[in-house]
Amino acid sequence: MSGVSIFIRHKARSGQRDAVHAVWDEYLRPAIEGNPDHTSYHYGFDENDPDTICVFQRYVSALAASDFLKSPAYGQYLEAVTPLLSGPPDVHSVHQVWAKS
Repeated sequence: MSGVSIFIRHKARSGQRDAVHAVWDEYLRPAIEGNPDHTSYHYGFDENDPDTICVFQRYVSALAASDFLKSPAYGQYLEAVTPLLSGPPDVHSVHQVWAKS
């Protein structure tokens, strides 16, 4: 199966999860919606932790994922969101073996 899947957990500073989401909505959501190399994207809140955000991304290739990280929108997002996070995200790149279509 081609492509790359990425799981990310962001930990916001206490009480800042909605602010992180607002930054994501402003900078990344439009970039993701307009990016044909994002074949799937899921953004959600951890139901057991009020400060955690969970993200699943699927790209057509590892190069597409790497290129997105170099985009102006991602750079602007990082600048705006970093003060709202308690630390760097927990990121896992996954070799997908099977998926239900």
